[in-house]
Amino acid sequence: MVPTGRGIELPAAFRAYAARSESFARFLDVLPRRVGELVDEWRLAPDGAPMHGFCSLVLPVRAPEGVSAVLKVALPEEESEHEHLALRHWHGRGAVRLLRADPRRSAMLLERLHTRDLSELWDLEACEVVAGLYAQLHVPAPPRLRLLTAYVARWSAELAGLPRSAPVPRRLVEQASSLGRAFAGDPASVGTMIHGDLHYANVLAADREPWLAIDPKPMSGDPHYEVAPMLWNRWPELTGDVRDGVRRRFHAMVDAAGLDEDRARDWVVVRMVHNAMWRLADVSGRRLAGTDDYLTMCVTVAKAVQD
Repeated sequence: MVPTGRGIELPAAFRAYAARSESFARFLDVLPRRVGELVDEWRLAPDGAPMHGFCSLVLPVRAPEGVSAVLKVALPEEESEHEHLALRHWHGRGAVRLLRADPRRSAMLLERLHTRDLSELWDLEACEVVAGLYAQLHVPAPPRLRLLTAYVARWSAELAGLPRSAPVPRRLVEQASSLGRAFAGDPASVGTMIHGDLHYANVLAADREPWLAIDPKPMSGDPHYEVAPMLWNRWPELTGDVRDGVRRRFHAMVDAAGLDEDRARDWVVVRMVHNAMWRLADVSGRRLAGTDDYLTMCVTVAKAVQD
C-alpha cells in the first residue's frame, strides 16, 4: 500500500466501509486520487502504511525538512467540519498540532503522535488523564463553532416523540427530554470550546507531552457535556461490577476536573438517552428488543450515575 502519483491502495477493512452508504462509497472512490494529489501538492514523502479510523484515512508522511507528520483525509460530515478550526485554536495545547489544512478537501497535515492510547491505562488513571486535559482544551469558543444548544434542542424534540412502546424506560425518556430542554435554554450550555468525543482512543501518547487529544468534534458548549464517553467506552471491562464501575469513573472525572457533580450527571443522562434514541433509529423501523446490548448499556449508564 504505497502511495503513487495516482493515489494509494486503501486498506481492505476501510474499503469495506463502502457498504455503509452511497455517500461513503463515493468518498472511498475518490479518496486514493485525493490523497495522491495532496501528497504531491504538499511535497510529502509517504513514511508508512495507511491507517484508518471510522471515518478517515491517516497516512504517515515526512513533510518538507523531514518533519514527521500524518496526512488525514476524512469523510466530509457536519460533526467534524470544524476540526481544523479547533486544532488551530488550541495551537497544540492539550491536542495534536495542526500543520496545514485544506477544509475543502477535508484534509489536514498533523504532527505525528504515537499509536499508544489510553486503553492501556487503568480506567480510573485514564479518567484522570482526560480530566487533566480539560483545563487546556476548555477555552473560550471561537465564533464559527456550532452551538451545542442547537443540537440538544433538536434532539430533545425528537426524543419527546419517541413512542411509549420503545424499549427504553419511559421515566428516563421523560427525564432526558426535560433536562435537554432546560440545557438548551441555559446560557451556561454554550461559550466553551468542547472536544465532543473525548475518550480513551482519542488520546494518544506524544513526545512533547505525555498525552494529547485527537479527532475532536468541536462545538461551543458546556464542559460537563464531555464526561459521558469515558463511561460507555471500554464497557466490557466493567462486567460483573457495572454500576459501581460506572460510578467510580464518573466521580474520578468530576473530582479531577473540578466539575459540578449534579450538572455532569444530568448531561450523562441526556447523552445516554439520546444515544439510545439513535440506536432505535438505526434499525430503520425494525422493532428492537429491550435486550439489545447497546440499548442496555445506554440505560445502565444513565441509571448508574443516579442510583
